[in-house]
Amino acid sequence: QVQLVESGGGLVQAGGSLRLSCVASGSIFRIRSMGWYRQTPGKQRDLVARIISDSGTDYADSVKGRFTISRDNAKNTAYLQMDSLQPEDTANYYCNAELSTWSRMRSYANYWGQGTQVTVSP
Repeated sequence: QVQLVESGGGLVQAGGSLRLSCVASGSIFRIRSMGWYRQTPGKQRDLVARIISDSGTDYADSVKGRFTISRDNAKNTAYLQMDSLQPEDTANYYCNAELSTWSRMRSYANYWGQGTQVTVSP
């Protein structure tokens, strides 16, 4: 059983900052990547940023230079530092992890958190 739990969302004024955290727990063998996606009502869920073991980071063009993803491997935790937030960043933010478990060490699967709401007021 694997769980991803996000925290850190909330309401902030334009130009402000928030830091999201995502903790992965359970029978985890290896995490290949962790990332953040966001979704607004009626739209698809889009990649914001992800960090891949041995390969670096990947960002959506709209957040480059404003958002920073990082990871604490010892704690199975990913962070998303969001600076210079704008109203268009308003969305539900979901944590994603691609990982294998002790019962299926050679097989990777995607897991999702429940989401955390980020609202940026003008």
